[in-house]
Parts: sequence; structure tokens; C-alpha cells
Amino acid sequence: MSEKFDVIVVGAGPAGTSCAYTCAKNGLKVLQIERGEYPGSKNVMGGVLYRKQMEEIIPEFWKEAPLERPVVEQRFWMMDKESTVSFGYKGLEWGKEPYNNFTVLRAPFDQWFAKKGVEQGVLLINETVVLECLTENGKVVGVRTDRPDGEVYADVVVLADGVNSLLAKQLGYHKEFRPDEVALTVMEVINLSKDKINDRFNLEDNQGCTIEIFGDSTKGNLGTAFIYTNKDSINIGVGTTLSSMIKAKLKPYDLLDYLKTHPMVRPLIEGGESAEYLAHLIPEGGYHSVPKVAGDGVLLAGDAAQLVNAIHREGSNMAMASGTMAAETIIDAKKRGDFSETSLNQYRETLYQSFIIKDLEKYKDATHTFEHYPQYFKEYVPMLNRAASKFFTVDGTPKKEKQKEIMKSFTSERGTIRVLQDMYRAWKAVK
Repeated sequence: MSEKFDVIVVGAGPAGTSCAYTCAKNGLKVLQIERGEYPGSKNVMGGVLYRKQMEEIIPEFWKEAPLERPVVEQRFWMMDKESTVSFGYKGLEWGKEPYNNFTVLRAPFDQWFAKKGVEQGVLLINETVVLECLTENGKVVGVRTDRPDGEVYADVVVLADGVNSLLAKQLGYHKEFRPDEVALTVMEVINLSKDKINDRFNLEDNQGCTIEIFGDSTKGNLGTAFIYTNKDSINIGVGTTLSSMIKAKLKPYDLLDYLKTHPMVRPLIEGGESAEYLAHLIPEGGYHSVPKVAGDGVLLAGDAAQLVNAIHREGSNMAMASGTMAAETIIDAKKRGDFSETSLNQYRETLYQSFIIKDLEKYKDATHTFEHYPQYFKEYVPMLNRAASKFFTVDGTPKKEKQKEIMKSFTSERGTIRVLQDMYRAWKAVK
């Protein structure tokens, strides 16, 4: 641990391993430090891995990686207490190479990915906590760990240690996040036979389905729930911003139990056996919460840089892309022999020109809008369900009259002006 490395990567999630793998593959001496017993033991995500960013790191990775099912259908539910308005897309082309995305279980996948990095030359140290970054004249020169004689040095330190990056806070790169900038997601893995999963979700072998659920799944608060199919288990979870939990006095596991017993959800998981509970903080602040990502001898990647698109539930792909961008910046800096903030700002420039920041900027006001105007989840989702029930109920009323009654019910409950204002505000937040 006393020797000097080209790069120290803190964290063995998608961002950290993408960076470590790419650096080692290009001949750099890399140390990767993971606080968990093994990569993936401390990491949680709903369970969807997008193909493109991973394939750019390891071509045709799906031929050997421990994946669950290629997703061929994405559903969206606007759910009320006893109903749901559903829409989505099912495409069999997604079930063929090169695929679109996959359901995964993080523990086996992260271990496999980190092992690929080790094969490239990464020195991976597990069960080790990085206590602080070492600095000299304002430049990060290494880290101090909880191991005896645990100081280790490098030209660049990459912080990929998650949403609540204490190391980035110690450096003053970001403040303590507000409750409306962070969401708490709880998830359960429920074992269920492959045949029951195929039957209940209308799938065949090696086909997966994802369901994103809005409305009553969070009791009308800002947030979403999800159901993802694995080979012989189901990931089911729900998350809301901490501010919503505080305001509504919600307990996360009570919310998960409420979701599991919902009449629209219960038949999908009935008879399943609980295998694992997980909880995780997710950055929800988006564009406005992205901290300083490059400094003298240091870079931030993945959740530590707040790179999550809450609207599209994208996180792991952004983490991998940012980790790769960080690695490419370090490789170029090594050639120049310059690891100053000016040199490493290449990472920031690349990041801000990429789909990551462009997507975050597109939705920069969405979370704030839906947080401060709760009617979208509390009122409009139930109104949509009542409208669908009325329209599709055959009771002898002409459809034209039904349409008028439905429109009248929308405007009478909220008022015409307020409905138009709400529609414009929502459009502006996601346009």
C-alpha cells in the first residue's frame, strides 16, 4: 500500500469499475478500493442495465456477464387505489442481439465486472474504508484508509463512492444535500419460478419486462415504484424523495408493504418467497445539484457527481459513461504529465458535452416542479383512472357525451384556468 499508483479509484460500482478497467487496459497502474466485502455487496439499483454504455467498455459482454433477462417490454402504470391506466411498448427486436437493456442482480454483476478489471491489471482491495483524501498544497495526492500504514499515493484519485460522498464533502466539492435532492428507495427480491413469471407477465424464456408505477404506489407523493422480472425472481421496490417522506410521515418499508398488497400488484408476486431486502439513497437533484467534478488531482464520477436522470430512471449507464470519460481524461493527462485542475477539466468539458448533462439539463426543473405541485400525482392520476373507467364502461351513454362529461369533470375539479396552468407547467418541466 506504500507504493505510488497512477490512479486510485474509490468505489467498485459501475462508475468506479468502468474507470479502473479502462485505465488499466491502457497501461496505467490502478488501485481500486471497495469498502464492502465484495463489489456489489453495498450497491443497490432497481435492476436494469443498459447495453450501449457497457458494450463500449466490453464488447458483446452479454455473452459472458451474469445477466438475468433481456427486456422486451417496458410498461408504465398510472395507478389509483383499485385501478391502473397502463401503456408501454413491447418489441421482440429487443430480445435479439445486440439487445437494448437487461435486468440484473447487482451483487453477481458487480463482482464479474470488477474481476474483468482485475484481469486487466487492477489491484482491487475489498473491505477497506477510505477515511480521507491526502492533499499537498491544495492538490489531492492520495488517500488514507483504515488499514495499518494505510496511506497510499497516486497522480489522480477518482471518487466513485456513491451519492453521499463524504470524501467529496471533505474537499468542499459539494454541500450537504437537501431532502428534496435525494430519494430513498427500498427494494425486495422475491423468488418466483420461471414458469410463473412467464405466465403472469406474458413472457417467454429469456424475455424480461419492467413496470414503472406512478400515483398510488407512493400514496400520491413524488416518486415511483417498479417491478422487474429476473430469471426466477422479481425485483419490486418503491422510492420517494426524503422531503416527501418527511412531509407525509412515510416509513419506506411500510410503503413497500403497501405496494405489495395493492390489488394491481399482489397477483403478480403471489406465492413468492422473500429473498432479500435492500435500501439505497439515490441522487434526485439533477442538473442543479451536479457538484464540482474536477480538481487538482481528483475527479468525481457516477452517483458521487449526482449523475442520475430521475425522469427516465437512468443511473448505471450514466455512471459507466462518466467513469469511462474520467479514465480517458486521466490517460491524456498522463501523456501530458499534468494532473492539475486545468488539465483534468477535460473531463468536465467532455461530461457537459455528453448525453449525460444534456439530459439532466433538459429535465433540470422537473423534480422541483412535481415536488412543489403535488396535484400531478395526488389528483391527476386518480382523475385519469376515473376518466378511463367512465369512458370504457358500456352503459348506453353515447361516447360523445362521455367525452364531454370527462372533460367537464377535469375542469370542474381543478378549474379550467388551473388545468391549463398545470398542463403548461408540466410541459415546460419536461420539454
